[in-house]
Order: sequence, then C-alpha cells, then structure tokens
Amino acid sequence: MEIVVLTSAITEDASEFVGTVKSRRTTTVQPQVEGFLTAILANSGSRVTPGTVLFEIDSTSQQAAVASLESTRAAREADAAYAQQQATRTTALFEVGAASQQEVDQAATAVKTTEAQVQALDEQIRQQKNELAYYRVTASTSGIVGDVPVRLGDRVTRSTQLTTVDDNRRLEVYVHVPVQEAARLRQGLAVQLMGPQGDVVANERLYFVATSVDDTQTLLAKATITGDTSQFRADQFVPVRLVWSEAERLLVPLASVSRIGGQFFVFVAEPGEGGGLVAHMRPVNVGAIVGNNYILLDGLAPGDQLIAAGIQKIGDGAPVVPVPAGAGQPGPGRQGGEGR
Repeated sequence: MEIVVLTSAITEDASEFVGTVKSRRTTTVQPQVEGFLTAILANSGSRVTPGTVLFEIDSTSQQAAVASLESTRAAREADAAYAQQQATRTTALFEVGAASQQEVDQAATAVKTTEAQVQALDEQIRQQKNELAYYRVTASTSGIVGDVPVRLGDRVTRSTQLTTVDDNRRLEVYVHVPVQEAARLRQGLAVQLMGPQGDVVANERLYFVATSVDDTQTLLAKATITGDTSQFRADQFVPVRLVWSEAERLLVPLASVSRIGGQFFVFVAEPGEGGGLVAHMRPVNVGAIVGNNYILLDGLAPGDQLIAAGIQKIGDGAPVVPVPAGAGQPGPGRQGGEGR
C-alpha cells in the first residue's frame, strides 16, 4: 500500500471572480466645434503624445471670420491714429486760444473711444483664433489610439466620439464581490490575476473597497496593476482570486478519502498486535480542495501514516505492506484553494 506521513502545508483560503481591466487614463476624443472632417491623421493602435494632431475639421468659415475681424481692426486702428492726430492739433490750438476746452475734451474722448474699439477687436480676434485652433483635434494625453468610427467627410458635432486614447501603462482591475462576502472584504487583501493556463501572472493588493452596494448587490473593489501591463488591455475580462487568509494546515490526498452516508473516512496504518502494520478506518472532517488534496479540519494529527491509494481493496484491520509514497503525498509548500 502507498503510505504518506501527514505533514502541514501553507494553504490559502481564496475565492475566484471575474475582474475587468480598466485604464486609469482613458480619454474620449470629441471635437469642440462642428463641421466636416477634412483629414483623419489618427491610426488605430498607434501611440501618441499630448499635442499630436488626430483630426482636422473644415475651418474655411472660421478663417474667413478671423480675416474679417482683422480687416475691421485695421480700419479701427486707422480711426484711432486719426483721432490721436486731431487731439494733438486741438490741444495745440487750445494753447494759443484758437480752440475751446470743449473741443479738447471731445478730441480726447474720440481717442479713447477708438482705442477701446481696437482693444475690443483684439479680444475678438484672440477668441476667434482660439476657436480656429479647435478645428485641429489633438491628443490631450499620451497613450494608444483606439477604434476610429468616423470617416473622411463625415459631419461631426461636439457630441461625436472620434476615438479614444488609452494609456495601458496605468491599469487597474475592478472586481465586483457579492455582498455576502462583505465582512471579509478589506483594503490590502491579496489579489491574484490569473493567466489563460490558470497560472498567476500578477500579485497585487486591493487599494479601494466601496462603502455602498451597487444595483447588482455587489461591492466594487479595485487593485492597481503594478507589474508588466503589456499582456492586458482596457476593458479586458480576467479571472482573479481574492486570498482571504493563509494558514498552515494538514492536507490529505483526494484518493485517500472515502464518503459513506455523508461522513468522510480515511485509512491509517498503525502497528498491529502481532507486529507489522494494519489498516484502521478513521472518520475525518475535510474542508476545501487544494489541488489534489483536501484540507483536513480534524480527525488526524501530524505524523500519522495515511494510506494514500488502493483503499477500495482493504478493510478495517487488514495488514498493510508499505511502498514508497508517490506524487500524491502532501508536503510543505504554498497551495491555492477553491471551494468544494
């Protein structure tokens, strides 16, 4: 019979959920003006930096508005220069008694009025030039360009989504945990992101736990992905494990446990009266499954010799001939657990 000596191992009490990867810097690109697209310079999947021009919108009418204001300003500037000349002449005439104080005041008022008109036009031109800059849509953050749903010649408005810019170097995972687990949920809890083969690809910690339950009766928890983020994308679903606790426990192989009438039993090898080893059935309580083992809650002690295989062929009190233990032997090491 294959016999293993029971030893303890560090095991994890964990639950599996489906998390959603979110970018901490996802920007939706929308225009601030209306018009027809004349150029699409953004390429989906390309990396951009702040200020990179992504789209151009027809700005003919806006350019005409700026040119009209600049022409008006030139005329008003000429008016201001003439008013200044008239004020200078009137002042000179007043000094020799050829003009009245009222004429001097009128000339000074004309100077101020024309200068104010020029300043007002300067402000209008500045605003219209700022508006003109909006006809070139640029990236406000660095990141990767997403899908571009618009086409050349489309008419866009301020509510049109042109594309998105995602910075995949700053990602976090959102986990929605059922409210039944709220008592165990806390900041700092270990989070394991799992790969397609069931392996752990990232170990993180919860930094946020919502204080209120959402409409689906779950609590939102968040963890920042601090390691290599190249294998993740924004809005990607990933399996995650929340590790509630770690403890040193005894493990028994699944193949060594039988169930009769709702009670679990194992066979242990103990010295017989006439020498040698004999099998004795013992009731045990087992917990979660860890790999190919059960977590033993009670019924055995460290050092007990457990019959790990072939229990269907033996009965209580049967002689046991030990053979070296195989790969099913539990031993020290970190194990991952899941519910039965």
